[in-house]
Amino acid sequence: MTNRSFSAAGPPLTFETLVERARGLVTGGRRAVLGIVGAPAAGKTTLAEELVAAIAADAPADWVVHVPMDGFHLADAELERLGNRDRKGAPDTFDALGYAALLRRLHEDTDEIVYAPGFERVIEQPIAGAIPVPRAARLIVSEGNYLLVDDDRWSRVRPLLDEVWYADLDRETRLNRLIDRHRRFGKDETAAVEWATGTDERNAAVIAATRDRADLIVPAELIHAIGTPPPPVG
Repeated sequence: MTNRSFSAAGPPLTFETLVERARGLVTGGRRAVLGIVGAPAAGKTTLAEELVAAIAADAPADWVVHVPMDGFHLADAELERLGNRDRKGAPDTFDALGYAALLRRLHEDTDEIVYAPGFERVIEQPIAGAIPVPRAARLIVSEGNYLLVDDDRWSRVRPLLDEVWYADLDRETRLNRLIDRHRRFGKDETAAVEWATGTDERNAAVIAATRDRADLIVPAELIHAIGTPPPPVG
């Protein structure tokens, strides 16, 4: 992992400082939940996965678990019923209250195991009971688009997150990533561009408006470095 540092409020921000900050959310043995927010293709998942892998390397088994918000996408059948299929990914196409209920249950920390839903990109559908969170888990890392949205449904999420970090990737890189992602999962070039610059960008504007509510901004330079494989040795 990179050792480069980047300017931020306070000391230089590195991946290592992010790891220490995330680990430090767990105090007195209580369970903590870290939220990572950002626009579509801002690098949220890569950041979450890298954090979890780095922390897990020096932690007891099952101490840290990755629980994405994407498992709370409404199924396509329900979106069709609601007339929202062409807006999939917008704030009202998720079960925000269900996500808040899961976070509340995780914080209560009374069950031996909690099952969270996952999301399968190949079929673009949520999968129930895909992610086990055992009682041993002390740090939950959960990334998603709308963790800081302040409306009747999403506003219930923020009080259940110990901190929220904003992945602040530049628009050009995000759009290129989005178009590539849509093409990989079945859209032709025209449809991929239309979705990335249409539905996805409208959602990105909603997310960008919540940036100032984050506890920490992770700058584009650091996100790029985290997502870049290290050079070969030798």
